[in-house]
Amino acid sequence: MDDLTLQLDRDTHRETDSPVADSSAAGCHGGAELSRAAARAAGNDALMDRFETDYPKGPHDQPQSMCPAFGSLRVGLRMRRVGTILSGSACCVYGLTFTSHFYGAKRSVGYVPFSSETLVTGKLYEDIVDAVHLMADPAKYDAIIITNLCVPTASGVPLQMLPKDINGVRIVGIDVPGFGVPTHAEAKDVLSGAMLAYARQEAASGPVQRPRGNRQDKPTVTLVGEMFPADPVVIGAMLDPMGLAAGPTVPVREWRDLYGALDCAVVAGIHPFYTASFREFTAAGRDIVGSAPVGLEGTDAWLSAIGAACGVAQAKIDASRNAMRGAIGAALPGNRIKGRITLSGYEGSELLVGRLLVELGADLRYVGTACPKTKYNAADAEWLAAKGVELRFRASLEQDIAAFEEFRPDLAIGTTPVVQKAKEAAIPALYFTNLISARPLMGPAGVASLPAVINAAIANKARFDAMNAFFEGVGSGDTAGIWQNVPEDRSAYRKKYAARTKQSRNAVDSGESVGC
Repeated sequence: MDDLTLQLDRDTHRETDSPVADSSAAGCHGGAELSRAAARAAGNDALMDRFETDYPKGPHDQPQSMCPAFGSLRVGLRMRRVGTILSGSACCVYGLTFTSHFYGAKRSVGYVPFSSETLVTGKLYEDIVDAVHLMADPAKYDAIIITNLCVPTASGVPLQMLPKDINGVRIVGIDVPGFGVPTHAEAKDVLSGAMLAYARQEAASGPVQRPRGNRQDKPTVTLVGEMFPADPVVIGAMLDPMGLAAGPTVPVREWRDLYGALDCAVVAGIHPFYTASFREFTAAGRDIVGSAPVGLEGTDAWLSAIGAACGVAQAKIDASRNAMRGAIGAALPGNRIKGRITLSGYEGSELLVGRLLVELGADLRYVGTACPKTKYNAADAEWLAAKGVELRFRASLEQDIAAFEEFRPDLAIGTTPVVQKAKEAAIPALYFTNLISARPLMGPAGVASLPAVINAAIANKARFDAMNAFFEGVGSGDTAGIWQNVPEDRSAYRKKYAARTKQSRNAVDSGESVGC
């Protein structure tokens, strides 16, 4: 196997031991504040400080999305020759593995169970050590990822004390607690950043494996953020007139791709919230360019910024810009969207989609994203604000629904509960993750990909109205359906049950009741 030597800036990393503290009172039902306090008491001050800096919360505690660990779990499960072990409550592990297999994972997930005794005595850490030694087979794995979920993180289980490698298999320990990482999208950054840090230290120490396939003979642009598979190809075609090529996409699909990602001319922060990953690229001496080549204006600005960051001659930059302006400008008139739209999601590409919708002619009133505002999406935010679009970072479900109710769009693009709310109101809706973000968005391909699905959805309004008319009179809520007798009013029981639930939840939050 040929070696690839990278020229990277070196820095030093200090590690601290974090003993397992007696924090069994902090369970996954213990409330976020109690769990954060327990994690700090267990010696995880540095971890919690880093989470608060890297992934700042919004006006509310946390966006209403799936368990964040799902994001890092998916990244690991999609990588070649990488094994995954989870340490957490059995219910959490079951839900995460079920969801990962529902989304197409085809390999097993390791699990290190615990009890109150093993958690408090430190035996859980010993069990984790045994598990990674048992799994570390160099014939099968390049790396093993061990992830602490909420309870082990709150209890200070010290994954940083694990050996860095066993039998040549890299060991990467990360903490992804729901009380520290706001969204599953940002959890992808937690793992990507940890792997980049490991790979950067390897590359700084000597020759490393060459990425699979032919190495580019041009300076490359590493793409950060998950995209539709065709988008990196489209971006590569845009970069070619400037003498550049598209490099690996982070999150990567194989360990050796991390070296190729680090060995780039510049980093394109397509998704702007990969803070830990950007920190590693910065430590390696790589510049980062925000936004993405979406729409006419977005593509033009992005190509200019990439070319300048790579020191490309202005004539070559202009050649690429002119080619894209011609192609996208020619495609825009034949691909128009007519209708009022609200948009929300938790993938991190919401602002990019919003820019594209506006250029396609949509009357976009609102964009809500569960992800934070960073300097890498500031230009997109300013552009949308200048077009009169209301923008919410760390948007809550309540804000997304309030925007829907205020603007009464012809089409609501959003998360599952927003889509449900819209369809109950007989308004067409599309799920952002599966139907919008999973499409080409970059360059001319993006201009051609969205109008058909969006215009078709808007055109379905008559079908919703017909369905509403057909079922009118069958009731809603407790009276929904067809009944032989008039349904009884159960609202009093519901209020009584809600009061009991609230009382129980308050007991948990105050630490009177705990569990895992």
